[in-house]
Amino acid sequence: MKEKELLSLNGRDMRKSKYKETEIINALNEHERGKSINDICCELGISNATFYYWRRRYEDRRLNQLKRIRQLENENCRLKRIYANLSLKHALLKDLVSENI
Repeated sequence: MKEKELLSLNGRDMRKSKYKETEIINALNEHERGKSINDICCELGISNATFYYWRRRYEDRRLNQLKRIRQLENENCRLKRIYANLSLKHALLKDLVSENI
């Protein structure tokens, strides 16, 4: 497909969303925290259909982000354990060196 074909749909140019991905994901997170869809839609000035479209479209991204966060948390715990072990070894070696002098 040509670039021009990608930008138009049925001969009409597609509008670019005025909402950033972060704003959309924040709205979806507010709904998960218990805020009603109607309240969110009124605040943002969107229809319910748009909200449901966002929810369907961004659900995979949010799940991928959660998986990535869990991976990073596990790696962080592992690195903290490694650091703790190394700092203990360093302290022991420092004590040994100071006793020999």
